[in-house]
Amino acid sequence: MDIRTEKREEVTIVSVKGRMDAVASPEFDRELNDRMAGGEKTFIIDFAELDYISSAGLRSVLTAAKRLKEHGGQLSLASLKKVVREVFDISGFSSIIPIYESVESASAEIS
Repeated sequence: MDIRTEKREEVTIVSVKGRMDAVASPEFDRELNDRMAGGEKTFIIDFAELDYISSAGLRSVLTAAKRLKEHGGQLSLASLKKVVREVFDISGFSSIIPIYESVESASAEIS
């Protein structure tokens, strides 16, 4: 898994590429935890290049979303491939975490 981050005003965009499974999820957790510890509160997770997400990956996303909500922050998802979107829909997470067609549409909604 490859993680890239970009700051756009008050929003942190985290782009995830590859597979988000039990092996890779701790890296995602560390990245978000470090940024939250640094005071960042609004995140868009760009999954345009994510090919697979396991239950461990889902747990990481949900944990981050809950933590941010507790501290007045927000986590949104963007650009999910069909197979990844299906996992969020089947798990019911798509009713808990906002999902957008693109990073731009998520940014427009947050701003």
